[in-house]
Amino acid sequence: MTDIAQQASGQIIAKAPARRDIGIRRRYAAERRFRLYGVAAITFGLVFLFLLLWSVLSKGYTAFQQTELTLPITFSQEIIDPNNKRETDPQVLQTANYPVLVRNALAEKLGVASSNRAALRQVSGLFSDSARVELRDMVMSDPSIIGKTLPVTVLASANIDSAFKGQFDMTVDEASRKVSDQQVAWMDQLAKEGVLAKGFNTGLFVNGNSSRPEAAGLGVALIGSLYLMGIVLVLSLPIGVAASIYLEEFAPKNRLTDLIEVNINNLAAVPSIVYGLLGLAVFINFAGLPRSAPLVGGLVLTLMTLPTIIIATRAALRAVPPSIRAAALGLGASKMQTTFHHVLPLAMPGILTGTIIGLAHALGETAPLLLIGMVAFVANVPATPLDPSTALPVQIYMWANEAERAFVERTSGAIIVLLAFLVIMNLGAILLRRRFERRW
Repeated sequence: MTDIAQQASGQIIAKAPARRDIGIRRRYAAERRFRLYGVAAITFGLVFLFLLLWSVLSKGYTAFQQTELTLPITFSQEIIDPNNKRETDPQVLQTANYPVLVRNALAEKLGVASSNRAALRQVSGLFSDSARVELRDMVMSDPSIIGKTLPVTVLASANIDSAFKGQFDMTVDEASRKVSDQQVAWMDQLAKEGVLAKGFNTGLFVNGNSSRPEAAGLGVALIGSLYLMGIVLVLSLPIGVAASIYLEEFAPKNRLTDLIEVNINNLAAVPSIVYGLLGLAVFINFAGLPRSAPLVGGLVLTLMTLPTIIIATRAALRAVPPSIRAAALGLGASKMQTTFHHVLPLAMPGILTGTIIGLAHALGETAPLLLIGMVAFVANVPATPLDPSTALPVQIYMWANEAERAFVERTSGAIIVLLAFLVIMNLGAILLRRRFERRW
C-alpha cells in the first residue's frame, strides 16, 4: 500500500510542473499575440497615413509651379487709346482690350497671320485672361509705356499649364482633350525658344480667389486665417487661463463647480457646427456683426477653443506638486501670491502646449465658418477683421467643388499649405513642452 501511495504522489508532483509549463507557454503566446496585434494596428494606421499623404502630395506639388509666357508686347495706341482721349477720360485705359496685345505678340512669334481667325482663337487659348488685369495695371501706373514694346511675363491658360505639366494624356483623340494638336506643337516650339517655361507660383500665396484656376491664390485665405488665429489667441488664452485658475485654485468644491466642470468637458465634445449655429444666431442675427468677417469667425472659434484650453490649463495646474503650494504658504505667501508667483510659472509649459493645440484645432475647422458666411467669393485682401474674407479650410472646400481640372492641384496644394501650418504649430507645442517641462 505504501508503494502505491508513493507512486501516486510522484505522478501528481510530476503533473503539476507540466501544467505550470503549459500555463506559462500559453501566457507567453498570448503576450506575443497582443504585441503582434499592436504592431499590426500601428502598421495599418501608418499605411493609410502614407496613402493619404501620397495622394495629396502627388496631386498638389505641381501647384507650386506655374507655366508662364515671356513675350515682347507692343502697347499699341491703336488698341489702347485709338482716339487719344486718356487725358480727358482716364476710363479709356481701364476698358481697353489688353488681351489683344498679348494675342498679337504671340501670333507674331508663332507666325500666325492676322487674317486667320481660327488660328488666332487657338492662339488666345494659350494665355490666361488674367493678362488683362496685369497689362491694365502696368498702363494705369505708367501711361508713358503706350507706344513702346516691353518684355512682359503673363500666365499660360489653365489647359496649357496642365498639358505642359504632363497632366493630360496626349495619346487620346484630339476631340477628347482640351488642348488641340496645333496648340501642342506651338507649346513645343515656344518651350524650345524659351518663351514658355515653368516658374515658382508666387501667385498661389499672394493672389485672391478667381474663377480662372491659373490665377487663383490663397492670399485672402492666408490673411483671413491670420486674423482668425490672432483673435482666438487674444481672447481664448486670457479667458481660458483665468477661468482655469479660478476653478482649480480658488473656487469652492460644491455642486455648482462640479456642474460647471461637467459642462466644460461636455462643451469640448460638442460638434463644431453647433458653434457655427450659435455664432450665426448671436453675433450676426442678434449683435448685427457683418457676415464673412474674420471678427465673427474669431469669436466663434474662440468659443470652440475655450473648453480645450481650460481643460489643458487645469491639468497643467494640477500637475504642480502640492509641496510647492505648501512651501509658499508656509513662508507667508498669500493664496494669490502662491498661485501667480509659483504655481502658474511652473504650469506655463503645459498651458502653452494646450493653447497651441487648441489653435491648431481651430485653424483646421470649416463647418462653423461656412455657417457665418465665410464661404463667399472674395478676391480682395481684407484690410481689417471687419472686411469680408475666407480662411484656408474654407478655400479648400470651395476649390474642391469646382469643375475645372486645374482646381484639383490647387486644392491639394492648399491642403499641403494647411498641413504645413498644422505641423509647425504642433512641433512648436512639442518643443515648448520639452524646453520648459519640469519633471517632479
